[in-house]
Amino acid sequence: MIWYIVRRLLQMIPVFLGATLIVYLLAFAASGDPILTLAGDKPISPAVEQQLRAQYNLDKPVIIQWLIYLGNVVRLDFGVGFNGRPIADQIAAAFPVTIRLAIIAVIVETVFGVIAGVISGLRKGKLIDTTLLILSLLVIAVPTFVLGFVAQFILGVKLGIAPINVGRDPSWQNLLVPGFVLGAVSFAYVLRLTRTSIAETVGADHVRTATAKGLSRGGVVTKHILRNSLIPVVTFIGADLGALMGGAIVTESIFNIPGVGTLLFRSINAGEAPMIVSLVTLLVIIFLLSNLIVDLLYAVLDPRIRYAK
Repeated sequence: MIWYIVRRLLQMIPVFLGATLIVYLLAFAASGDPILTLAGDKPISPAVEQQLRAQYNLDKPVIIQWLIYLGNVVRLDFGVGFNGRPIADQIAAAFPVTIRLAIIAVIVETVFGVIAGVISGLRKGKLIDTTLLILSLLVIAVPTFVLGFVAQFILGVKLGIAPINVGRDPSWQNLLVPGFVLGAVSFAYVLRLTRTSIAETVGADHVRTATAKGLSRGGVVTKHILRNSLIPVVTFIGADLGALMGGAIVTESIFNIPGVGTLLFRSINAGEAPMIVSLVTLLVIIFLLSNLIVDLLYAVLDPRIRYAK
């Protein structure tokens, strides 16, 4: 197991380097001259322009800029944005909010999706199965911004049981409705994945053997059906965690949440290349680590899986 983790960590290095290089090139080289974007319509003197280029290492080749950036990241130094504020401080204010939002969304999609998928898979072809499948298709078909506005209007405007806008420094309670909205589409996919895996596993030989031995229905479902059916679900949730962290732009915009999605959207509009690169770098790290955790969970869910030294 230890050697497997070490090998996977080493494999992450070229992935991390390649991803950050592509993002850096897109953010700096392909987006025009950042200094001209920073200046806007106001002309700047050559001396000020030279000073700004030296401050942000823009007077060096792009590859050298990227290497300098990687060196600073290793020291947890993300530098200063074009707005003059330290990037680390802005990220530190936004990330905890999005982490709380993503945790609620993951709990929603995992708990409700797995439970509904198990019920649907064990009763394949029955009324409850058809109802849940139609519900999942409906959730997938409706865009996230529509779900957000509907939840905001009904729960916030009509019923008054949830805040319309979350605002600054939101609590866990204020993030419940946005978390449900963010996890709704993933809930539908988890439901369908679990349902398919359960329906396939029910007819497996080891399940019939366990039933023939006289094990209770609950024991057969939890130990022999559900456990062996969760591998594709865990794979999806692990990949979805990174998407939830970076893809909450729509949800955060609807509910006015000052998280990573909002910060990334504003940085793109303002041409804040240093902030864009720093945010995407952290999201790449989260995605790589979540996939490593998913791979380790495979052996926990399926004892037949063993990691070679």
